[in-house]
Amino acid sequence: MTHTTLTPQKLAPPGRGRRDRKAAELEARTREAGDRLARYSSLPGSQVLQDVRATAQGLRHDEATHRLERHGANVVAHERAPRWFTQLAKAFVNPFIAVLVALDLVMLWQWLRAADDEPFDPGIAILATMVLVSGALRFWQEYRSGRSAAALRALVTTTTAVQRRAGRGERPTTVEIPMDQVVPGDIVRLAAGDLVPADLRLLTAKDLMVGQAALSGESLPVAKADTRTHDYGQSVTTDPVEADNLCLMGTTVTSGTATGVVVATGSDTYFGSMAGSLVGERPQTSFDTGVRKVSFLLIRFMLVMVPVVFAINGFTKGDWDEAFMFALAVAVGLTPEMLPMVVTTNLARGAVAMSRRKVVVKRLNAIQNLGAMDVLCTDKTGTLTEDRIVLDRYLDVHGQEDTEVLEHAYLNAHFQTGLRNLMDQAVIDRVLEAEEVVVDARFTMVDEIPFDFARRRMSVVLSRNSLAAAPEPGEHILITKGAVEEVLALCTHMTDRGQRVELTPELRRKVTRTAEDHNRQGLRVLAVATRTLPAARTAYTVADEAELTLLGFLAFLDPPKADAAQALQALADKGVTVKVVTGDNELVAARVCADVGIDVGEVVTGARIDGLDDGELRALVRTTTLFAKTNPVQKARIVRALQAEGHTVGFLGDGINDAAALRDADVGISVDTAVDIAKESADIILLEKDLMVLEQGVEQGRTTFGNTIKYIKMTASSNFGNVFSVLVASAFIPFQPMLAIHLLVQNLAYDISQLATPWDRMDPEYLRRPRTWDAKGIARFMLCVGPISSVFDITTFLVMWNVFGANSEAHQTLFQSGWFVEGLLSQTLVVHMIRTRKIPFIQSRASAPVLVMTGLVMALGIVLPFSPLASALSMEPLPMAYFPWLTGILLTYCALTQVVKTWYIRRFSTWL
Repeated sequence: MTHTTLTPQKLAPPGRGRRDRKAAELEARTREAGDRLARYSSLPGSQVLQDVRATAQGLRHDEATHRLERHGANVVAHERAPRWFTQLAKAFVNPFIAVLVALDLVMLWQWLRAADDEPFDPGIAILATMVLVSGALRFWQEYRSGRSAAALRALVTTTTAVQRRAGRGERPTTVEIPMDQVVPGDIVRLAAGDLVPADLRLLTAKDLMVGQAALSGESLPVAKADTRTHDYGQSVTTDPVEADNLCLMGTTVTSGTATGVVVATGSDTYFGSMAGSLVGERPQTSFDTGVRKVSFLLIRFMLVMVPVVFAINGFTKGDWDEAFMFALAVAVGLTPEMLPMVVTTNLARGAVAMSRRKVVVKRLNAIQNLGAMDVLCTDKTGTLTEDRIVLDRYLDVHGQEDTEVLEHAYLNAHFQTGLRNLMDQAVIDRVLEAEEVVVDARFTMVDEIPFDFARRRMSVVLSRNSLAAAPEPGEHILITKGAVEEVLALCTHMTDRGQRVELTPELRRKVTRTAEDHNRQGLRVLAVATRTLPAARTAYTVADEAELTLLGFLAFLDPPKADAAQALQALADKGVTVKVVTGDNELVAARVCADVGIDVGEVVTGARIDGLDDGELRALVRTTTLFAKTNPVQKARIVRALQAEGHTVGFLGDGINDAAALRDADVGISVDTAVDIAKESADIILLEKDLMVLEQGVEQGRTTFGNTIKYIKMTASSNFGNVFSVLVASAFIPFQPMLAIHLLVQNLAYDISQLATPWDRMDPEYLRRPRTWDAKGIARFMLCVGPISSVFDITTFLVMWNVFGANSEAHQTLFQSGWFVEGLLSQTLVVHMIRTRKIPFIQSRASAPVLVMTGLVMALGIVLPFSPLASALSMEPLPMAYFPWLTGILLTYCALTQVVKTWYIRRFSTWL
């Protein structure tokens, strides 16, 4: 068989995006590691030892030291938390912060070049404070969350048992060494409870069961080959996880013993091949893309409007220095300078709220992505299911419930002396939970025929004691439990409604169909059979497992969580589609999905995905709900295909095989019991693996996003209206309609009122569907809603000019004071109009913090012209006759805004 090496260049040629190249690198490395391991699996054990230059007695200590220097420590690449100063610097990387810093520097330069008696411009300090507070908030929240995530890692050093020799001819001894000192060629001894330290080719194995859920997603441990009698290797496999003579790094031994030779360590392991491609810069999420688009929309708008204002003022007034300062003030006024701070405060508040629900938010942006998420990909084990094996049914040969089957299964599990597996414990737990009559007191243990992987069954031999009347004195009862095929092959009779009847070929086919029917339902089925023997001896052998009578079957499953169906329905009600992406087999996965109310339809396996190009996979993910037997590369491809379809994708996983998908998803979600690489790749860590917590997180994310977009739309539309009013006034009024200091104070007062925005509530209707950034929608909102304020600004100009005689430079202070008050009050009052699509104060009322802050700012705006600060701010008291006009203008403004809002919603089917 010839293999074509798939390099990253072949999988993603030059010109493809960085993300595609990283994905291709992951696929190439994983396939290369898989091909290498498949070769070791196909070779005899003796040949593998020659290939790694080792012997079955183990390495000499000096050899091991030399190999450790050559191959490096047995650790995989992982994400390192940035140093605090790097994290602090990154907290200030934001387009709007860059604009604010640039404006602040220009204002500082303007102040420094002015006359010495020029008072300090408070706007410089205001902008600097906004930048510092925004960056500091983001840094502290992410730094604290990073420390919380690091604290979840177990602070223990894991060791492993290897055979080493002191020198040539010396006898090998077993020593415990730190796992990171394991080298290729080491002979590793495995026992129940051990973590497999590297990729091993098994040399000997006895009753070995390995939990591979972290790599494959399969909840039940898998049996590895019993190699005590021969070891010729096995046929080439395309998936090293399925090879029964390989144990891979990251898996755990649940029972049995084995020795194996290390064939790969660190980044060369199957696990390491995945981890190596997951370090470095993360792909852009929907939040990053959305913020960038909105930021540059507003910046482009500012770059167009500010030169226009500068030119009109310069040409009409003739004072270019004053025109420059005024244009600078307009630039500040146009820039939603509180946006970084409002966004960060919103996200930080969301993180605090989620921490109360036992959720660690590692990256603040993930909260908004959680709200925007419209597809959640999840594994089934421990998410939809309880991550434990339970006895679901105990059936007679016709598939009807039969307590006699449960009783005999319990006796078999209770009296065995070997290590109980998960299914033995499930039988015992079922009897104890049901408070069934304890039957073991009526029997005494005689002998046991232990489980082995060749027979795939185990038996106990019991005698009835004096508490129970035996059918015949001096008889023993043998009870066998094991794989259906093996047990059925030994049966000559069966129990049919209490009668022992011969197991004819026809009946054998019928009982086999009964077992297969339950297998197709995603259940793991075992058979239970008995035999009555003369009590002539106390030692029994495998030969006694013959002429058995079949009693019935045991059916096991990993049961669905009690609240899984409720949680899925809650997510569906919020517009989130759940897709199950698992490494487990399709029958088990389909059964679990059906139990929790997921309409499965066609099941797609990983093998089919490998045959599809990106376009075909995109078409497939639109209609597929369940993907089974998927490997890490396939999981990541599914996530990228969904994103290419325009979805914001969340991924919930806890295994090594989930790490690539967690990293590629818009929001990666893991749990505190996950492997380290999964937690490092995740954005959010759940301290409880609970979908209801996720549903609450989705709601929190949408509230966070709603309050953020609320601020952007309110501020952007108000600022646009103000600038439009300034353009009109500058063209027709012979003096400045408002001084630069007025614009800055008005802007500052409005921004102070917006500090309460993160504490506002959202209408329930808004939270029902995913929300994403829409730069075009914001531009449309600005153009439709912004000019409303300009209508009433111009009305105020006319009132001040004609009614109060502020129509010359001598009375410009009165004109400016009148517009300042009207502008601030209308800008603040419209907060309540824009924050909801309903009628404000009647159908929807803002939260108390928003009501208080906007009320205080409006009161400040009215008082300021009458205060001692008036002269410093170039204002003067307004006549009392002004206020009835002001009230009429504001009420009419609110009414027109409500009319435009109604039209806008009907026309565009959206508001916020």
